Amino acid sequence: MAEKKTTKASTKTAAAPKTTKKAATPKAAEFTINEVNVGFKAGDVYQALAKSEKALSVAEIAKTAKITAEEAYLGLGWLFKEGKVTSAEGGIALA
Repeated sequence: MAEKKTTKASTKTAAAPKTTKKAATPKAAEFTINEVNVGFKAGDVYQALAKSEKALSVAEIAKTAKITAEEAYLGLGWLFKEGKVTSAEGGIALA
């Protein structure tokens, strides 16, 4: 009868895979959409345009007013309806 060779099982543990953290995506500030809050965003947009004294893109308005692009669109809608802003070459300007 032939003897079986026994092998010692490997006791090495596999290295845990490295995980990389994704950069946290900034969450937009949540706020209730009503006439008061949208009116405040319109005021922020108006002040940004008045401060710049030139036509701005929506991204530039949002950056200047320190609001999100979505909030800038809400404010612009309000201001367009009131006739306070107009589309101009290069962006949006005060009417």
